[in-house]
Amino acid sequence: MATAAAAAPRTSGIRFGRAARRYGWTIAVYALFAVLMVVTLIIKPDYGAFEWNTLTLAALPLAFAATAQTIVVLSGGIDLSVGPLMALANVLALRAMLGHDLGYSLIVALIVLLEVTLAGALNGAIIVLTRVPDIVITLATSFIWAGLALLVLAKPTPGVPFDFQNLAQGSTLSAWIPNALLLLLVIPLVWIPLRRSRAGLAIYAVGSDRNAAFRSGVNLGLSRVLAYAVGGFFAACGGLALSMTTGVGSPLAGTYYTLSGVSAIVLGGVSLAGGRGGMLGPVAAAYILSLIPAVLIYLGIDPNYGQMIQGVLIVIVVMIGGLGVVLRRA
Repeated sequence: MATAAAAAPRTSGIRFGRAARRYGWTIAVYALFAVLMVVTLIIKPDYGAFEWNTLTLAALPLAFAATAQTIVVLSGGIDLSVGPLMALANVLALRAMLGHDLGYSLIVALIVLLEVTLAGALNGAIIVLTRVPDIVITLATSFIWAGLALLVLAKPTPGVPFDFQNLAQGSTLSAWIPNALLLLLVIPLVWIPLRRSRAGLAIYAVGSDRNAAFRSGVNLGLSRVLAYAVGGFFAACGGLALSMTTGVGSPLAGTYYTLSGVSAIVLGGVSLAGGRGGMLGPVAAAYILSLIPAVLIYLGIDPNYGQMIQGVLIVIVVMIGGLGVVLRRA
């Protein structure tokens, strides 16, 4: 009896330790977001639903860009074409939706999602077939997708239907629950079933150790193509989010989001080595990176300093991650 009683606390302690290692970083990111929100409320006591809606609209495209990058990084790759894919989705949507109603626009959105998903899958297929490093292929295809975006639309053009914009800009349920926040539910609706499926486990396995995954019977090529296809899907979501939040189609709209997406996943606790991380952290990081410029504006400081702060945060995160690895090895 005494042995069993002693074993129970030890088992619970082991479980707590595993949970802390698995979710500790995500909890810390959300804690940082909460602290920044408290600071924001102190700086701007009249912070209300309008400001929260504005923040969510700013974070929405970045959250989708971070999600697109996360799924690829989890598979052991990197995608430098996320931004151009978002821009391509943005201009394709504008060009097809111009002058049409909401019903037609929704059909266009579905077609754009399919097209850009296939473009992402093409990225993965080229990488698998040529065996050229991901960073080289996706850098090359980023120029291709960016060029296609310029061919579709040469300059920024307004004209996204207002009803389609209201899918993100409105607040149907409550002033504090903007539609843009509801659109983020697309991420768990796609990610949770994938994460729990054999295909999702294979993506993690390939990112963790390709040799071990291969010996276990995982189809490495198919898993990597799937990761890039899902990444393309979320990049398309990001492009459509840009259409909703800005009402404009711009061939250069995605320029900011490739590196900012990488910043969000690093801050969100996704290992760039692959195989470790999830989606909750990067989404919170997207909010944090979108909130920093707003806080600087409230303080009367040039918001361009926000990029410097992002850089400092990433350096600190990488240092903490490196220190954690050293401590685990010790």
